[in-house]
Amino acid sequence: MSFLRRRSATPAGPDFDVLAMDPGDWPGNLGAGLLPAPDGSCQGVFLRYDLFGGRGPAMIIGNLPEGSPARETDEGEIPFEVAQLLLALENEEDVTVVGSEDVPVMQGDNLLIVRRLKLSESRISCVQFDRSDNVLVTIAAWDRPITDDLYALLKPLPAELFQQG
Repeated sequence: MSFLRRRSATPAGPDFDVLAMDPGDWPGNLGAGLLPAPDGSCQGVFLRYDLFGGRGPAMIIGNLPEGSPARETDEGEIPFEVAQLLLALENEEDVTVVGSEDVPVMQGDNLLIVRRLKLSESRISCVQFDRSDNVLVTIAAWDRPITDDLYALLKPLPAELFQQG
C-alpha cells in the first residue's frame, strides 16, 4: 500500500459523514486516522477500537470515498482496514482473501447488501458495504464475529468530529 508512504500533507478532515460506532457506545479506547491525498484532501477515515487494559485492538472501521486509492485492491488482496488491524496486532502473517459472499442485513430501516470476506486468517472477520453516497465502509474485527447487532450500533458521525486545525 504505497499510497500510505506519500504523506506530503495532513488533511483538514473528511467532507463526508463517517459511519461508525459512536465513541460513547464503545467500552474501550478509540483512535482515528485520516488518509491524506497529495493535495491535502481526505481520502478516507479509519477508526481503531481497542479493548481496555492494554489488551489490544478489537476492530477497525474504515470509510473510503470513491476515488480513494485505499479502495483499490488486486484479486485476493486484503482490504486496507485488515492490513491496519494486522499492523496494530503486530501480526506479520501473509493474509489473503480466499472468498466472499453477499448477504442482506438490516440497519435500522435500511437494507444493506454486505459482502462478507473469508480470509486465510480465520481469526479476522471482515465485511464491506457501499453507502448511498458511494463511500465504502469496511469493518475488520479480531477474534470475534461481526454480528447483526453491530450494524444497529453504526451511526453517521459528523465530519466535523474529524476536522483538524
